[in-house]
Amino acid sequence: MEFSHKLNDQILELNLSGDLIGESSGLDIIELVNNYIKDNIMLCMIDISGLRYINSSGIGVLITVLTKFRNKGGEVCLLNPSENVKKLLIITKLNAIFNIAQDKSEAVEVLKNSL
Repeated sequence: MEFSHKLNDQILELNLSGDLIGESSGLDIIELVNNYIKDNIMLCMIDISGLRYINSSGIGVLITVLTKFRNKGGEVCLLNPSENVKKLLIITKLNAIFNIAQDKSEAVEVLKNSL
């Protein structure tokens, strides 16, 4: 899996691509999130449109990120999941836990309204 990030208007934007299977990049994402939360960044948008596959460890990474932000009063929004990933979110009922947006402007609106 590959990921990139940037900070845009106090929102951490993570872009994930490939297969999220909880390998070392999962730990790198969590460490990155911890650093931004320490800097009082409370909102995170995770673009998962490039993910082909997520296993249970990958789901654990997403839930860990969500938990870390919510524990500090922040919020996370998943952006543009593929059909396969969307089905997985529904089957695991994570679609009821995560905010999910279809485009970036919708995600920004969801995040800004969550504070």
